[in-house]
Amino acid sequence: MSSTENSLPNIAQEQLNIPSHEQFAVTPSTHKPRILLLYGSLRERSYSRLVVEESARLLTQFGAEVKIFNPAGLPQPDSEDEQHPKVQELRELMMWSEGQVWCSPERHGSMTSILKSQLDWMPLSIGSVRPTQGKTLAVMQVSGGSQSFNAVNQMRILGRWMRMVTIPNQSSVAKAFLEFDEEGRMKPSAYYNRIVDVLEELMKFTLLVRDQKDYLVDRYSERVETAEQLSKRVNQKSI
Repeated sequence: MSSTENSLPNIAQEQLNIPSHEQFAVTPSTHKPRILLLYGSLRERSYSRLVVEESARLLTQFGAEVKIFNPAGLPQPDSEDEQHPKVQELRELMMWSEGQVWCSPERHGSMTSILKSQLDWMPLSIGSVRPTQGKTLAVMQVSGGSQSFNAVNQMRILGRWMRMVTIPNQSSVAKAFLEFDEEGRMKPSAYYNRIVDVLEELMKFTLLVRDQKDYLVDRYSERVETAEQLSKRVNQKSI
């Protein structure tokens, strides 16, 4: 390859960071992984909430600190400002978390507006902080009929747009009304075992990613933009 073919005239060399093992953190955090769980129904017997509550028990057993957000009382996006108490509660939990679980019923072939509203209240950035970037994510859904994956597929797209690390495994519980007893506890089944698999994987990914997320999500394009903005500010003429 000639020197011309190997040249990169469009690259800002001072902002080009060559990936290496040495740039990963070597001292792991010692606090429990912080997992936020969201569900997508306000029904009194909400199966997405029951899945989330069962998930919280399992995550606690795996050694996580868990918090569940109750969407009751959360206003529709744009109907209130971000100072609304429920919006502030949700944003604080988003910032607190290192990993998340989203579980939605499938309604009309998609996730519910209840879950989507929670996500729509979370901007890509708050000031200079990106509240979801680099956090791990597990997606689950419940269905009233046969098994489907429409809702989890949509949530994966949202996770990507919110710059989250969505784990490969996922859960879809068909005919959810048959999978819980009168006390709201999930019965033994292949569906239950899959949820255990998902949460075990989420814990592994969270432990792996949480101390590395700043490095993993660091982007050349944003470093170049930041450098250009700094240069313009520093070099502007005095007024």
